[in-house]
Amino acid sequence: MIESLNDSYVDKFNGKLEVLPVFRGETTWQVKLEVLHDVMAALKADGFNYLVDVSSVDNFGEEPRFDMVYELCNYSSTENLRVKCTVSEDDCNVPTVSDLWSTAEWHEREVYDMMGIQFTNHPDLRRILMWDGYPFFPLRKDFPLEGKETDMPDIAFTRPAPLEGGPFVTSPASAASHAAEPRAKDFEDRG
Repeated sequence: MIESLNDSYVDKFNGKLEVLPVFRGETTWQVKLEVLHDVMAALKADGFNYLVDVSSVDNFGEEPRFDMVYELCNYSSTENLRVKCTVSEDDCNVPTVSDLWSTAEWHEREVYDMMGIQFTNHPDLRRILMWDGYPFFPLRKDFPLEGKETDMPDIAFTRPAPLEGGPFVTSPASAASHAAEPRAKDFEDRG
């Protein structure tokens, strides 16, 4: 079914939707932000009735900086589809899909809370994990692993959290991104 949708959606959205090469049996569409809601509404009407997840990726140092990622499922045909959309750091506004799938309300709140991406027309866009008034977005790549100092001692650390002696080690920021990711101390010892 997805193969038949690929061509019809590419034609329908006239250059604003690209079908990416299938990778490991997974189909991904790259969609322009201005048609994202229309594409998602059409997909729901075509049987993608389950929104599995909404997430985001921080491509720190690139522009557009963020990718929005939507995982959809069609229960009838048991097919999955990933829809991706790039979002500029200067204009972090994405149309909500909570009017299509009510489960998107929580997913979008988490993306807002952790990455700072706003969702226009969201019915209740507020922090879901961090406290109101928290000025940072902890899943952005420029957020330090040790955290940031806070003036709220009753809520969190008053100094950066000590990582020395903890279960993870990191490489300096000058390392390639895959080498700078935290990993277990004995990661290299595992054979």
